Amino acid sequence: MTTLPTLVVVSGPPATGKTTLAHAIAQAVGCPAICRDEIKEGMAHATPGFVGAPGDQLTVRTLPTFFGVLELLLRAGVTTVAEAAFQDRLWRTGLAPLRSIARIRIVHCAVDAGVALQRMRRRCQENPLRRAHADPVLGDAAAHALSHNTFHRVRMDAPWIQVDTTDGYDPELDEVVAFVNDRD
Repeated sequence: MTTLPTLVVVSGPPATGKTTLAHAIAQAVGCPAICRDEIKEGMAHATPGFVGAPGDQLTVRTLPTFFGVLELLLRAGVTTVAEAAFQDRLWRTGLAPLRSIARIRIVHCAVDAGVALQRMRRRCQENPLRRAHADPVLGDAAAHALSHNTFHRVRMDAPWIQVDTTDGYDPELDEVVAFVNDRD
């Protein structure tokens, strides 16, 4: 008798540590991490001169590619970590067809809006791959805080845990992995 693979959904507002945590969970569990931004960055690499903008052509193509890769892996029986800053509406729509082929576990990443803004500014300066993304204007702290604080986290009938990533992980990574591996 085989059991369903686990789909670990790592979500939260931009710059809350989702990608780093997703890769740490994937390494600890022994499975792939599929990250929406990394897919788009790969598309941008194949499109010389591309610079991200709201609603750009690669953003539109990234969404079905992301969920298509997840479906392919889950149908093959591969436990997978999926990471993106999608809000509830996009996550629920994309996850609906996957519910019958995977056990879903949700990890919500959280930090203060000010911490997220500092991280966004730093990564835009340090990471040239960020040109693929239409990161919000980083000069307006009030607008950023409003966007951050009104993020609609994924809400569905599935077990979830919140992880504060301000300074390491709270709860610790081993507790998050135990949550992911729990068969109840």
